[in-house]
Amino acid sequence: MTTQEAQAELKEYLSLSQENKEETEDEIRPIKTLRIPEYNKNIDTYKKAGMEAIEKGELALLLLAGGMGTRLGFDGPKGTYPIEENKSIFECLFDNLRADIGERQIPFFVMTSDKNDQATRSFFKEKNYFGYDPGLIYFFRQDMAPACDFDERLLLESKDTPATSPNGNGGFFTSLLKAGYGDVLKEKGIRWLNVFGVDNVLAKIADPAFLGAVITEHKSAAVKAVLKKDPSENVGVVCEKNGHPSIIEYFELGEELAAQRDENGELLYCAGVTVNYLFDTSILLDTAGRKMPVHKVRKKVPHIDAAGNFVKPEEPNGYKFEILITDILEFFPDFLPVEVIREEEFAPVKNLHGADSVDTARKLLEARRA
Repeated sequence: MTTQEAQAELKEYLSLSQENKEETEDEIRPIKTLRIPEYNKNIDTYKKAGMEAIEKGELALLLLAGGMGTRLGFDGPKGTYPIEENKSIFECLFDNLRADIGERQIPFFVMTSDKNDQATRSFFKEKNYFGYDPGLIYFFRQDMAPACDFDERLLLESKDTPATSPNGNGGFFTSLLKAGYGDVLKEKGIRWLNVFGVDNVLAKIADPAFLGAVITEHKSAAVKAVLKKDPSENVGVVCEKNGHPSIIEYFELGEELAAQRDENGELLYCAGVTVNYLFDTSILLDTAGRKMPVHKVRKKVPHIDAAGNFVKPEEPNGYKFEILITDILEFFPDFLPVEVIREEEFAPVKNLHGADSVDTARKLLEARRA
């Protein structure tokens, strides 16, 4: 991206983020979650429907893998981090895939970023694609967005290179189409896209029961969710906003709504998302070219200063622009949150130590093997 192109894009992002900033009174309502007892009661029916769809070639996977392992003290793509001895996060995810569908192989899209694309491709090749058919793995780069300072002036990474960052996980489908893979979806008759993040090493992907539940319950989108530990747990919460399915952060929900409970004493807004989604591809294709909300986020942006010195700030110094996967839900007529067991399917790796860390993920992986 040239400086001139970045200036033009920055102007557009600033305009879109301003539109998104317009204050409206959002109407937030609870949304029904498919709870574990009900899910288990119909599990055989769900598995059968899901496996039939997989065997017909109707499911594909899309891995959100644009991140680096910086917060883990690791210099490389996050998916290459050795979460266990001689086993990377990527390898854990392929293990999870085989646990559910055996040696069946389905189209597998991998969204990288400018910062980790070549290293990710090289790692897959070095590991012999984890035993997967390389002809079914489709790499593509996430779109990048220019960053600016608090005065909305373009920041530079070097003299002639604008500072950029991935444009948020909601840009996955636009980036996939730009890579020319919309034709792959159509030619292969893919009806469902399972979109998941690289963070969660316990993610059950291509899960026949999850897919079958969505098909059987006649829904167009779904997410796996865990019951929140408490009202203030830092996870996105499934709800209905202004008549549309939505996911909002716990602090956006507000303390009063977050603490509301039903007649059984359970939180009304109980479903915390695990970034493991299913989307009807026909609706995704209909969203192509439609305007998406842009979020202006305060971040630490490495850049060069007026003297040409490279600066790596310790505090937020500017804005990055992001499109969120949750905003895509506005285009879907219905949505199914499916409760899963936290200890079996949710081990996010966000930090080196402490909560949601390498340490906690390793313990959960060890417990699964026991």
